[in-house]
Order: sequence, then structure tokens, then C-alpha cells
Amino acid sequence: MNNPIRVFISRGIPTIGIDLLKKEGYQVELWAEDRPMTAGELMKAVKSTDILLSLGENKLDSDFLRENKHLKMISQFAVGYDNINIPEATRLGIPVGNTPDVLSEATADIAFGLMIAVSRKFFFNHKMIIEGGWGSFKPMAFLGQQLSGRTLGIYGLGAIGMVMAQRCRGAYNMNIIYCNRSSNEIAEQKFNAVRVSFEELLAQSDVLSVHSVLSEETRGKFNASAFAQMKSSSIFINTARGGIHNETDLLEALRNKTIWGAGLDVTNPEPMLKDNPLLSMENVAILPHIGSATVEARDGMSRLAAENIISYFKTGIIPHCVNPGALQ
Repeated sequence: MNNPIRVFISRGIPTIGIDLLKKEGYQVELWAEDRPMTAGELMKAVKSTDILLSLGENKLDSDFLRENKHLKMISQFAVGYDNINIPEATRLGIPVGNTPDVLSEATADIAFGLMIAVSRKFFFNHKMIIEGGWGSFKPMAFLGQQLSGRTLGIYGLGAIGMVMAQRCRGAYNMNIIYCNRSSNEIAEQKFNAVRVSFEELLAQSDVLSVHSVLSEETRGKFNASAFAQMKSSSIFINTARGGIHNETDLLEALRNKTIWGAGLDVTNPEPMLKDNPLLSMENVAILPHIGSATVEARDGMSRLAAENIISYFKTGIIPHCVNPGALQ
């Protein structure tokens, strides 16, 4: 490139994507500190770049986008893009790419693991040992639930939900129901999955696993009203976005035994404070948003984020574009 296209990356990422960009002649600048950028730091850095490769830690709201309408593209190092004002990016002609599919296996593993951990109280019992509470055998203490033959309800049966369904069907012969805007015919053929209404999903699920995007439609979807419609023996799992559940309502539902347990890889807010009462509850397992934290998934995200950029400037096409209207 005679005048190399400048790419700013807002946090350290696996080198596979950086190497791809440099090989194609892009000028890459990386935020080197081991902390998220402040809004001011990001604003200053982006002023002198063509492309922002964002990790989703900063809000790219309408004010940010209008101040940086010179950006030719935003490449998101994530599947989700709720930190970006997509309508405003589209209006300004700034296309946004994301990194789907490569983290489906990793995130489904977390959902599946949380389901087992909650059903058998892994985290609580582990802490009990550390605190010196492992005493004599008590036949009625720390009883969990078996998962075999139960009903898995999936809210948002996309790529990650499909892997979760496969895990649960294969390991525990679970019945699969799901709530989607549209039918998932592959899931219906492969897993005998049944599409149900949201109310039916709540009422019928023994385990309810959330795999939807965070949007105005889904924000706070799982609240006191929703938990009240679930079985008292049910387990709630969320590995999507913390904003999809109301955490105060979830805490009360667990305290009041409205539902039986919960497993979270995402919280509301993040990070969760260390004195949050959810962390000390017997039927709760919480992880620090590590759904995509495998070498394979993070390498894949880095590669896709770079390939979205390279493809756009070579062909005008972004393989994984969340706002194709911006390309017009």
C-alpha cells in the first residue's frame, strides 16, 4: 500500500490477526496497557486512524460515532455488538463486522459446564472444603438434581444454542424446546426440538439456557415476572449478556425458591463485586465472562476480525457484517 491503511486495536489480541493485517500492508497500532482504554483515550487514538478494531469494552455511542465519522470500518472482536450504536453507524456509512461461529463450541462448553455445576452444587461444595467444612457423611445434605431426560429450554437457538442442544441431547438425552423469532428447522430435524412461545419456554424448561443477543427486545427479559412462571425446580443459565436478566430479581427468585438454581458467565453489571450475595448461594455457579476463553476461540476471533477488514478493502464485502446497509 502506498498510503497504508491505519488500524487501531483497543486491547491486546492474539497475534494471528495482527500478523495477517501487517502481511497485507496495514499499519497497525495497538493499545499496549493491560487495562481497558478510557473513553477519552479511545477518542484521542481513533482520531488518527482509519479502522477501529474494538474489543467491545468501550461504548461506541452516537456521540462517539459522529465525532469519528471518518472511520472507514469498525471490526468487533466479539460476536455481540451491543456496545455499538448500530443505527447511527449505518446512517454514517460505517460498516461493522463481528466474529461469529468461532466461539460457539467454547461458549456452549461453559453453558453445559455451568448446568452440571449448578445441578450438583460444585462451586458451593468446593468452597466448603476450602473453609474446612467437610465433615461426616450426611445423607440429606448437599443434594443435587439429575439431568437425564429433563427438558432443556433454549432462548435464542442460534449457533451457540445448537452446540448446547447437541451436548445436552447426546449426554443426557434431554428434550429440547426453544423460543426464537423464526423456526430452526435443522434443530427440529436433528434434535426433535420444538419451537414454543416464551411463556411455554418458562413453564416447561427444567434448564433454561440463554443464547440470544442483547437488544431492546431482550434487555431485562428475565425478570421477576419471568422467574415466577418457571418451575420451582428449574435452573437458569445465562452465557449471553448480563443485561438480559435482572440480577436483583434473579437474587430474589433464588432466595424465595421461586427457581432452584442459576449459572452465570455474564452478570449485570460486570465485573461483579466480590461481596455479591449470589456468590455465596448454594445453588449458584458464577464465572467471570470466560465463554470464549480458549486458545482456539480467541485465535479464531482475532483471525476473523482481521479477515473482515482485509476482505472489505479488497472486495467491498465484509464476510461477517452486522449492518450491511452501511455498505450501500
